[in-house]
Amino acid sequence: MDFSNPQFWITVGQIILIDILLGGDNAVVIALACRRLPEAQRRKGIFWGVFGAVVLRAVFLIFAVNLMELSYLKIVSGMLLFWIAIKMALPDGETSGEGGIDGGTTLLSAIRTVVLADAVMSLDNVVAVAAAAKDSWGQAILGILVSIPIIVWGSKLVLKIMDRFPSVILFGAALIGWIAGGLMVDDVAVKPWLQDMPAWFHYAASGIGALIVVTLSRACRASQVSTKTPT
Repeated sequence: MDFSNPQFWITVGQIILIDILLGGDNAVVIALACRRLPEAQRRKGIFWGVFGAVVLRAVFLIFAVNLMELSYLKIVSGMLLFWIAIKMALPDGETSGEGGIDGGTTLLSAIRTVVLADAVMSLDNVVAVAAAAKDSWGQAILGILVSIPIIVWGSKLVLKIMDRFPSVILFGAALIGWIAGGLMVDDVAVKPWLQDMPAWFHYAASGIGALIVVTLSRACRASQVSTKTPT
C-alpha cells in the first residue's frame, strides 16, 4: 500500500462510498437486532455486531467472486433473510421462554442476528468492494474500516427513530424482505429462466418479498393476540 500515491486514496474513497451506499440497509438490521436490548447494552450490541460482521466481510473478500457464482446461494440467503425479517417484526415477548426471558433481549442473540443478517445481505457489497480494490485487499479492508463509524452512527440514529415511532420496525422488516426478494431472483441457478423477463421484474420480485414479510408478520401477530385472548 503506497500511502503517498493519490490513486491509493481515490480507490479507498471509492470503497468507502460503495460501502456506505450499499450498507444503508445494514444500519437498519443492526438497529432492529438491538432494539430489544436494555439501553446500557445497546452500545455493546452495536459494537460487537459490527465487529463480527466486518471480520466476516474481510474473509468474504478473498472468496467474493466465487461466492457469487455458487448456485442456489442467493436463494438460500433470501429465505434466511425472510426468517430474520419476520422474527424482527414480531412484538417483544413473542419468543419468550421459560421464566419470561426473551431470547431476543440478550446481548449474544443480538450480536448473532447482526452477524448472520450482514453475512447474507453483503454479498453484492463485498463483490463491489472487491471490484473497486482489484488485487489490493489492504485498500479494501481499510475502506471498510473507515466506513464502520458511519454505519454505527446510522444504526444509533435508526434506533432512536424506532424508539419514538415503533411502526418503523415493520418498515425495516419490509426493507429486509425487499432485499431478500431481489436477491433470490438474481441467483445464478434461476437467471437463465428469467433472462427474458422485463426490466421491472426485479423490482416486482423485491416488492413481493416485502409484501410477504408484512403479511406473515401481521398474521403471526394476529395469531399471537388470538391465543392470548381468553375464551
